[in-house]
Amino acid sequence: MSDVLSPAARAIFAKKVLAHVATLGQDGAPQVTPVWTMLDGDDVIINTALGRAKARNLANDARVAISLTDPDDQYSVIAIRGSVIGFTTEGADEVIDALAKKYLDLDSYPMRTEGEVRVTVRIQTDRISQQPQG
Repeated sequence: MSDVLSPAARAIFAKKVLAHVATLGQDGAPQVTPVWTMLDGDDVIINTALGRAKARNLANDARVAISLTDPDDQYSVIAIRGSVIGFTTEGADEVIDALAKKYLDLDSYPMRTEGEVRVTVRIQTDRISQQPQG
């Protein structure tokens, strides 16, 4: 059963805060990447491009950890352990555009490269820790 996000955690996710996503490579080595993120219910949504390390890692091993620090209070932190429950290219361009709206206030993601294939990753929150308790 997955944990659910508190209202205080949701408030942090609503801000323009980068999440740090930790994935595991095929050799078991951790890899951490700052990413844009948003919520869909209690699921965490991130978007990347196929061929990148985090996309390869998440396709290979569904385990993931995510941390966020409130930009307005460095002592307000969320740490999540979760599992990838969705990995799709369908609608991924629209998701990166929605994230560009949130983070850049632009209607379209401006950093696309030719031939890039976007993928949306849906992460179920298996375990949530929050400081202070929220």
